[in-house]
Amino acid sequence: MIAKLQSLAEIYPTRGFDDYYGKIRNEGLVWNRKRVLRIYRAVKLGLRRKHKRRLPTRIKEPLQQPEKPNKSYSMDFMSDALTSGRKLRILKIMDDYTRESLAAYADYSITSEKVVEVVTQIIAERNKPEQVRVDNGPEFTSKVFITWCNKNGIAIKYIQPGKPMQNGYIERLNRTFREDILDAYQFETLEELRILSDEWQYSYNHYHPHKSLKRKTPLSIYNAYRHPHSEQMIEQQQQEQDPAIEHTIIHSL
Repeated sequence: MIAKLQSLAEIYPTRGFDDYYGKIRNEGLVWNRKRVLRIYRAVKLGLRRKHKRRLPTRIKEPLQQPEKPNKSYSMDFMSDALTSGRKLRILKIMDDYTRESLAAYADYSITSEKVVEVVTQIIAERNKPEQVRVDNGPEFTSKVFITWCNKNGIAIKYIQPGKPMQNGYIERLNRTFREDILDAYQFETLEELRILSDEWQYSYNHYHPHKSLKRKTPLSIYNAYRHPHSEQMIEQQQQEQDPAIEHTIIHSL
């Protein structure tokens, strides 16, 4: 009886004795109610138990390269602190196809409402993504964020708990941001971090030679998708110049 009651209390921590006894009888265990209640009280299962909210099962999905911009965004949080010791959080958002940094928003605390506000601002300048890849943090599992995504037809792809590399694109971006900004500077005010974050994001998108993009910049990949003919013209000009350059080098040798 003790093992059965403890098992039910583990699976259904918010239920009470009547619910447990009803399940016991429905399973065909003909135990005396007064006896079961006496044992229930003896092992102190009637006390309020603190329990952690359980996450639904997350399915492992391969990290795939999208075929176009605005198809999949990755989102994550980073942490740091001012010189005074006050904690800071940074919301990072990126486009998985172009590897653009779309947001590096810093604040003392960032709620799910603020996450929705930041993403809404991004969508106002671009098309909305078909999906977002996130971890299981409270900002991303909140009713506010889930309701907003459902309303806008955006699928939420949750990674498995404790598996950050399932969100590998933004983990790599986070590493670059930490090396360039968070580990490189000490901040006395939140405004200092915000200014440097904005400057870093502009420089990263416009000038960073991304390895996975064949040393092209994230913004050039986005522009090439929007204006494919201009990209083809640039490549054609480069191909026309290459033989001449090669001939000059060979002739000089």
